[in-house]
Amino acid sequence: MNKSRLEAFSDGVLAIIITIMVLEIKIPHGTDLSAIKPLIPVALSYLFSFIYVGIYWNNHHHLFQVVKEVNGAILWGNLHLLFWISLLPFATGWIDENHFASLPVAFYGFILFMCGASWKLLTIIIIKHEGENSRLKQAYKSDYKTYVSIALYISGISVAWLYPIVSVLFYVMIAVIWFIPDRRIERNLKSH
Repeated sequence: MNKSRLEAFSDGVLAIIITIMVLEIKIPHGTDLSAIKPLIPVALSYLFSFIYVGIYWNNHHHLFQVVKEVNGAILWGNLHLLFWISLLPFATGWIDENHFASLPVAFYGFILFMCGASWKLLTIIIIKHEGENSRLKQAYKSDYKTYVSIALYISGISVAWLYPIVSVLFYVMIAVIWFIPDRRIERNLKSH
């Protein structure tokens, strides 16, 4: 199966997710700066979730640059990833409505954790399909970024019950780790 259909579908789903998130930002009732003030937390959480979706889109693009072909298992693995990412608008809205309360922040972290876990699962499925000598396996000899991210997600979810803002800082740290597309894949692309 040609991987371009999977990439096009994924791009479309991610574009819809971003659109849904921006629709949660309500138009202010008023023309002065005080009318915008209540929207600042909403806009910040939208920006943060937008960045997360952008990180997944960017890294997804890089990931599929080294994939030769896809099969049914890869399609399902990709849908699994998209499912968890599609819950980000809900989690973002819940944080907005409840002003970064503990349970919504922990839930947001859980959704991010599941996005990361489904990303890892997708890479495992791709490597299983393409073999131990695949370009992805060569690029992913060390997967420290994933394991550091998982540890930070679990820490963020745990800390959310006492200090939700600290959890958000953990989630920001993970975004920073993944903001630059995976250099391991870029190096592998250049070497072939």
